[in-house]
Amino acid sequence: MAFQPSTQSDGSTHKEAGHSTDIEKGAVSNVVEQDSVRSSRLKDTALRYLSSGSVELQGVKPIPIEERTSTRYSNYFSIWFCMNVNILAITFGMLGPTFGLGLRDCTLVIIFFCLLTALMPAYLGTLGPKTGLRQMIQARYSFGRCAVSVPAILNLATLTGFCVITSVIGGQCLAAISDGSVNAAVGIVIIGVLCLFISFWGYNVLHAYERFAWIPALIAIVITAGFGGSHLREQVQMPAATVSGVFGFGGVIASYMVPFSTLASDFTTYLNPEFPSWKLFLIGFAGLTIPNITLMTLGAAIQGALLNVASWKEGYETNAVGGVLAAVLGPGGGFGKFVVVLLSLSVVGNNAGTMYSITLNFQILIPYLARVPRYIFAIVITAIVIPVAISAASGFFQNLQNFIALIAYWVAAFVAVLLTEHIVFRRGRYETYSHDAWNTASKLPWGAAALTACLLSFGLVIPSIAQIWFTGPIAEKAGDIGFELAFVTTAILYIPLRTLEKRVSGR
Repeated sequence: MAFQPSTQSDGSTHKEAGHSTDIEKGAVSNVVEQDSVRSSRLKDTALRYLSSGSVELQGVKPIPIEERTSTRYSNYFSIWFCMNVNILAITFGMLGPTFGLGLRDCTLVIIFFCLLTALMPAYLGTLGPKTGLRQMIQARYSFGRCAVSVPAILNLATLTGFCVITSVIGGQCLAAISDGSVNAAVGIVIIGVLCLFISFWGYNVLHAYERFAWIPALIAIVITAGFGGSHLREQVQMPAATVSGVFGFGGVIASYMVPFSTLASDFTTYLNPEFPSWKLFLIGFAGLTIPNITLMTLGAAIQGALLNVASWKEGYETNAVGGVLAAVLGPGGGFGKFVVVLLSLSVVGNNAGTMYSITLNFQILIPYLARVPRYIFAIVITAIVIPVAISAASGFFQNLQNFIALIAYWVAAFVAVLLTEHIVFRRGRYETYSHDAWNTASKLPWGAAALTACLLSFGLVIPSIAQIWFTGPIAEKAGDIGFELAFVTTAILYIPLRTLEKRVSGR
């Protein structure tokens, strides 16, 4: 009965309880309002910061002429140079001896195919300042607004694949020097997060990073070559070069170089269009060829000597490319491990530039996505690349060869359409790339001619493919010439097909 006093008939106790509850509700309400205000302030601060110019928000929209004011033309050299002064180029060079080529033959193939294939991205990059259009947006002026989704999907897959490869190589390098304390998966996560940081901010931060990041990377590579110099002469004897071996390795180089064409003008759209195009072309051409010829040759030399150097072979069997480089630098002790860390970080420049273009390609894939801020896709692609790279780390070289097998074929056909459209049908006139048409299907070509030319070319490309899983009848006699035929055949087919399309559609 001790509870009776608290239940008086006048209900005063209930009123007090109700009053107390109201006070508690009011306190909770005040806390919620305060949290809401803090959250709103935090959101406003973040939005103001993102809009202040620190983060690029422009996305794939054409860059108007008044915003194309940058005079840092050397950026076109530094971004290509930095993206290629890394161990990825060494890795591709290491594939040369697997085609039965000695060091001399590998070097000749590297020089010829690097010089040939660098012409495409170096030239397409010169269209950026003149048109203000990103590379895959330029493609809409031949593939149309909807049909361009086909090469956009292929390009996303290609660029994402390269990000996976570079992340694996960087992760393996970090794992190779950790004595088991860090596995490749942890290294891959570290590389992925660093690349996210740079690609998130966009154009200005990317160019600022690429302007200087090549310096420690180049120093680390020179040191590596110095440590391995005495063993690089111990080359395994190879038989005489064959036609299939030459074209097979040439296709590998093309698979590395030609995909740069799909992102070339992404890096030049803010440059002043008054700068002579031929000078910009030479700047880009030098940035593409100088590092790749040098580093692919180094990679071929390392692979050619690998079987004759026990420690290199053991490192390769443990951590693939990263293991070889760690073994080369092993005599350097702690200093050698530090250099391996620099080598692992050298892939960040390549990955960051590639991820930047991927963020733009997402917006092209589905027109509605152009409304989504570009930096959101930097987070999305990082979330995709890291787990895929961890999975691909096992059986790396087999996965690498399977991946690069098809890249050069579709990209060669794609570039052939863009160049033929610009040179033959637009007569090199930049004013024909109207900004009023970039996102309006009724003002752009149908894209039927472009897609049909690309598809029909594969009727000749497929018999010319020489891969582990398939060798066509033409390739059996002439080697893998699928890349060359994809480019030439598509260009030839596109001319009559596009002429017919223009006559029927009027655009």
